[in-house]
Amino acid sequence: MLYFYYGAETFLMRQKVNYEISRYKAKHQSGLNFGRFDLAKEGAFEKLKNFVDSFSMFAEKKLAVVENPLEAPKEAQEKLLDFIGEGGISKDEERFLIIVQELKLNEDKRAKEKYILGGAAGKDVFKKLTNKGVNCEEFNILEGVKLEAWIKKEMQESGGQIDNSAVKKIAAFVGSDLWQVHNEVNKLASFKAGKLIVGDDVDALVRSKIESDIFKTIDALAARNKTAAFKFLYRDLAKGESEISLLGMLVYQFRNLLLVKSQIEQGTPFYGLEKKLKMHPFVLRKTFEQAKNFSYTSLKKIYERLMEIDLAIKSGQIEPGVALDLVVGEITS
Repeated sequence: MLYFYYGAETFLMRQKVNYEISRYKAKHQSGLNFGRFDLAKEGAFEKLKNFVDSFSMFAEKKLAVVENPLEAPKEAQEKLLDFIGEGGISKDEERFLIIVQELKLNEDKRAKEKYILGGAAGKDVFKKLTNKGVNCEEFNILEGVKLEAWIKKEMQESGGQIDNSAVKKIAAFVGSDLWQVHNEVNKLASFKAGKLIVGDDVDALVRSKIESDIFKTIDALAARNKTAAFKFLYRDLAKGESEISLLGMLVYQFRNLLLVKSQIEQGTPFYGLEKKLKMHPFVLRKTFEQAKNFSYTSLKKIYERLMEIDLAIKSGQIEPGVALDLVVGEITS
């Protein structure tokens, strides 16, 4: 079976992918018939095809999660098109292919395409994957009423209660960045412990999140100063932050760094970043300064590794405290 998840709303998309992976692993526990493949990397398509076509000793269905088909080399994109067209994968109930593509909205109002799809080969891949024969799901950025409804739903799932004024403040203060919204909702729900969350709580706690030591931690990681990084993280733990919350903040900030660095390399000036990225001004300024200390390649590697560790925590393969130590150790080594 073939599934295609795509769009500009990356939090909901990753949440969906992680859900499908965890559901698969609950049924098929050998781990030998699950694989992840980043088609932007050299030789990834050949590894994918070998994985999907190889014989399995276990009576398990196969699941392959395939990332970045539109960022793959042209030759790999053409091979993927042939594989999808000839392999019968879309109707195969023993082999599951989940293709994932994060996309940027096209800011050119004259363009026909909603998203930036790259060259002709990328457009062909996108057209094929959004055909009627493919199970597609698009993830759109949430704004306005939809964003506020999602905040209420997240708060309810976190066990918290929130009034409408506080919901509107979160939406206005954080914007459509669901990665940060998710972290803020969890913090508010934990702090109030079942009591009603009001606007004043958002003012106090969300602002303290922005001013937390996470920026100092990032600076220490950039300087490869393991001792300082642990000092700032342990300081936040002493203030009541959980390991999972701190890891969430690291994921959130390295994602911000990746977004900002990408725009910088495309020549976007600082004054154009706020409109494009919709970050809080304080966060944007700090992120802009920190991005100077990393290359785009290193940021991408760190972010991908953080996502792998996040999945390992959710699937119970690693404890949050161990994961936090692992993150600091790997980045500063």
